Amino acid sequence: VVTVWSTGIATPTLEARVAGKLGLRTDVSRVPVFGLGCAGGVSGLSIASRLAEARPGANVLLVALELCTLAVRHDELTKANIVAASLFGDGAAAIVLRAGDGGATRIEAAGEKLWPDTLDIMGWTVDPEGFGVVFQRTIPDFVRNHLGSAVAEILARMQLTTDDIDRFLCHPGGSKVIAALERALALDQGTLDHERDVIAACGNMSAPTVLFVLERACAKGLPQRSLLTALGPGFTLSCVALRHAA
Repeated sequence: VVTVWSTGIATPTLEARVAGKLGLRTDVSRVPVFGLGCAGGVSGLSIASRLAEARPGANVLLVALELCTLAVRHDELTKANIVAASLFGDGAAAIVLRAGDGGATRIEAAGEKLWPDTLDIMGWTVDPEGFGVVFQRTIPDFVRNHLGSAVAEILARMQLTTDDIDRFLCHPGGSKVIAALERALALDQGTLDHERDVIAACGNMSAPTVLFVLERACAKGLPQRSLLTALGPGFTLSCVALRHAA
């Protein structure tokens, strides 16, 4: 079980707390992953896929869970906190991975890009009252200026190019970020329709959000090759290439 979250701290971790209620086996391997923020859904999928590949026949459950409303600060009504409270929402998503044929889609490759000297773009501060949001207004500009080359760099390590990608499935972030993603990836305005639908219906749920986008894409029918992307604290870009199983 790979459990991904960033909006709270629990020891024992979440999967241990629900293991009995869910009937998990006593020999279950637990991999709690904290602090990846909005990139957690894609990075968690990458981690879970490597675990599944290393243990043929095993089922690997990825759970991405965020309770962003826990971070609402009534004692600190700054503009950043008010924007975060209105933009973010609570959500959870899960995927089961298994090595071999079959399934809705196949994970082909994964990669990440960590930009140096970008720790102040996104994250948490921690004080006696709880978490305080770090959320730079320059994120859409950063996406427009840096995402395209970073995606190309990651794809090159996969021996792919953007021409090989039939559909980008992105963590939406917000309406301005979606517009910046379309520009950075040279997509027509309105291309990222699943992303806009998820933001409108659920808000930015941090790590699970991109998995909601993937769910909508699967329901509509995945093309031959898709690329999941998400940006998170670090500042980090995480990508997973999907190859349709049909």
